[in-house]
Amino acid sequence: MSILFKRRSIRKFKNKPIDEETVKLLLKGAMSAPSAGNQKPWHFVVINDRNILNEIPKFHQYSQMLKEAPLAIAICGITENIKYPEYCVQDCSAATENLLIAITELGLGGVWLGIYPREDRIIGLSRLLNLPEGVLPLSVVSIGYADEEKEPIDRYMEDRVHYNKW
Repeated sequence: MSILFKRRSIRKFKNKPIDEETVKLLLKGAMSAPSAGNQKPWHFVVINDRNILNEIPKFHQYSQMLKEAPLAIAICGITENIKYPEYCVQDCSAATENLLIAITELGLGGVWLGIYPREDRIIGLSRLLNLPEGVLPLSVVSIGYADEEKEPIDRYMEDRVHYNKW
């Protein structure tokens, strides 16, 4: 359980690149997420081009940390020609959370940047990354070596737990 409590949203990064082997491990972790009917509708766009990273904050006001991050991964879902398209958002959200846990496990920092359901962000990222028709961008995760420390946190709230009925 410690990795779950240790995972925090990190928005400040050191100017240090992330090697390809680490990127592959992160993607393997993300792709180990569950999906409806095992359809795995996810696709990942690895972004390490400084020009692209600097463009995202122009249409996503809460993504300023990408100007420092050496890497980001966009999590996208295919919504056509799959058995359960209505679960694409959930499937890709599970992959996003797995990615965040993998980031923490590998000693990196990251933060989830929501794209879906904001139309301006969906259009902006789709154009920037040249996503094909039928591919929906759901999130971007900024990734890097943390340049800030945050203590593990217990977010358990007893008043949010109900047994059998509300």
